[in-house]
Amino acid sequence: MLRKLPYFLGIGGVLALCFIIYALDYYNSPGPLKAPVNVMFNHGEKFQGIVDDLEQQGVIDHPLLFETIAAALGSGRSFKAGEYNFPANATPHQIMSMIAEGKVVVHKVTTPEGLTVREITKILADEPALEGDVPAGIKEGSLMPETYYFMRGEKRADVIVRMETAMKTTLETLWQKRKEGLPLGSPEQALTLASIVEKETGLMAERGHVASVFLNRLNLGMRLQSDPTVAYGLGEKSGTLLTTQDLQTPTSYNTYVIDGLPPGPIANPGRAAIEAVLNPPDTKDLYFVATGNGGHNFAGSLAEHNRNVQAYRQKIASAPGR
Repeated sequence: MLRKLPYFLGIGGVLALCFIIYALDYYNSPGPLKAPVNVMFNHGEKFQGIVDDLEQQGVIDHPLLFETIAAALGSGRSFKAGEYNFPANATPHQIMSMIAEGKVVVHKVTTPEGLTVREITKILADEPALEGDVPAGIKEGSLMPETYYFMRGEKRADVIVRMETAMKTTLETLWQKRKEGLPLGSPEQALTLASIVEKETGLMAERGHVASVFLNRLNLGMRLQSDPTVAYGLGEKSGTLLTTQDLQTPTSYNTYVIDGLPPGPIANPGRAAIEAVLNPPDTKDLYFVATGNGGHNFAGSLAEHNRNVQAYRQKIASAPGR
């Protein structure tokens, strides 16, 4: 029997070598996946469960061999939970590397400038990759409009916290760099005026000019007379034309009937609108009216403003289809 031991050892060595060659070929060969697929691995999931998920999704076709190689390489101890997007024909090498390195799918949600809290929270509520309820009691103007990145399963409440932190940080930073002599007593007042500017114009180049008009009015004790504040006070009557009765309806936000700023923001302004309010250009303008082309005509006197209004009305009246 002892005389046969070298023989058996030789056979065993050959078989081991054959297995290694086969395993290496498998490790680097294209897998069976026909099209990219997302697979979610939950926190606390055992390695065997991960291998089962990969097989069920068609990412691998030899689970025992895959598991054996991963165990031999120590990869089975470093797999990270999360959502992964495996490409078509991903090799076992690619698959193990992706999960070991935590190359999870990153989602994003974008909230445009000038939306209300109600509109922003609806965007978050409709995002299927987020989980949990949207918290109640979010203050208007407290959410910074930006693109936020997150991983599947992140809580909506956590994204809200990030948005609130971004707004607070941005407002504090810009307030410290504000122009001297502004008729604004606090960062909160700046935020309120920025929200009005954001709703009044969608043109980046006009934000500073619009801000200067409102600031000039505040300096002179004139009412702001901003239509978006009226709409907000009436329950966000956006998308509809305001009537004379609307402009005369007293609410705490109707800047046609109240002096100064409304009690708080009417939307969530972006960084550019806040900057425009805190560092406006020097103008003497007190009025502006739409041009009909997306922008506004500005005026320093009521007579000039009335001429601009008349020109706008004539343009609307002569538009095709009128």
